[in-house]
Amino acid sequence: MNNLFPKLPVADWIDYFVDWLTTTFEVLFDGITAVLEFVVNIIVSFFGFIPPILLIILLALLAWKLANKKIALFTLIGLLLVDNLGYWEPMIDTLALVLSAVFISIVIGIPLGIWASQNSTVRNIVIPILDFMQTMPAFVYLIPAIFFFSIGVVPGVVASVIFAMPPTIRLTILGIQQVPSDITEATESFGSTTSQKLLKVQLPLAMPTILAGINQSIMLALSMVVIAAMVGAPGLGADVYRAVTQIQIGRGFEAGISIVVLAIILDRITQNVGTKKKGAN
Repeated sequence: MNNLFPKLPVADWIDYFVDWLTTTFEVLFDGITAVLEFVVNIIVSFFGFIPPILLIILLALLAWKLANKKIALFTLIGLLLVDNLGYWEPMIDTLALVLSAVFISIVIGIPLGIWASQNSTVRNIVIPILDFMQTMPAFVYLIPAIFFFSIGVVPGVVASVIFAMPPTIRLTILGIQQVPSDITEATESFGSTTSQKLLKVQLPLAMPTILAGINQSIMLALSMVVIAAMVGAPGLGADVYRAVTQIQIGRGFEAGISIVVLAIILDRITQNVGTKKKGAN
């Protein structure tokens, strides 16, 4: 069936735009690549320097401190299982990618969410962009990441940041907007400045909601890091991808178990931190 109008060359426009960005900002992309590779390598070296059994005990104690005994026990048993299956080093690589992506998402997402919560014009611009980012299939993010940063760990981190950032921004906006108006009016009546009202009232009360957004970003980053194995990102995702392509069901199941263990540990710890923060408020 012929179209009434000529087909819009959207693909050509996008290709031209990406080529222009790659050529114009080549130095910037090279700098970002160097910084991200350095950060990921530092995290991997830090965790790799500590003997696995000692790191497992330390993480279990951290889970006990931040969450509870049940999560600490699961952390201990789960990480021992990962080490026993032989996926300790890939798990460390995956953890480094997730931590790097989530850190960048927090550094960019929370200030942007604060700005959007205080400015309706910014909010009206940001919200549609977040809708677009959250409805775009995850695999699509890998395409520009490859063009800008070649293959390897960096496009995995960049794609994970783009995919995982929206919940942090959205829930930062939501948390600040949900602060009761009578409380903000009371602070204003006492002569508080905008920054004092934000830092001493709105952000502390919104923190449980913001932590919930960070929790969602962690889960999304973990899922994207697994997909990013398709562009050369290391970690457990690479083992799953290799098992799928070589039809190794057993190895794929083992790597999948390791991903599930890491996901549950990160999810439960951050959830309990948010719950304790809410209870404290």
